[in-house]
Amino acid sequence: MAVHDTIGDFLTIIRNASMAKKDVCTTQISKMRLSIAKILKQEGFILDYSEGENDKGFKQISLKLKYVKNTPAITGIERHSTPGRRLYYGSKDIPRVLGGLGVAILTTSKGVMRARDAREQGVGGELICKVW
Repeated sequence: MAVHDTIGDFLTIIRNASMAKKDVCTTQISKMRLSIAKILKQEGFILDYSEGENDKGFKQISLKLKYVKNTPAITGIERHSTPGRRLYYGSKDIPRVLGGLGVAILTTSKGVMRARDAREQGVGGELICKVW
């Protein structure tokens, strides 16, 4: 049975597009990808995101990438928990990214949220990715 890491693919699309200095990157849509894009926009790593359809009628999400003086706002984006190795953390054990300069994204019982919000609400969960 083949296992596909759709979130890992999504993060790779963002990483490759920012390294290639693309203005926009598009991929298939899912609730998890929308939640991650919402957090990236709130944290200022991307300019905007939008939902739409491609020419074949499939739903997709488009991300407008952000650049500061021609360098990508996303310096690094890394998948932490994978389908073959799920990593869960309690609210007090959630790791910090670059001493608080980056953002960690978790999926919790209360939805997908930043590590900072999870610590404040006292919930733990699966650490999806880290962005800095």
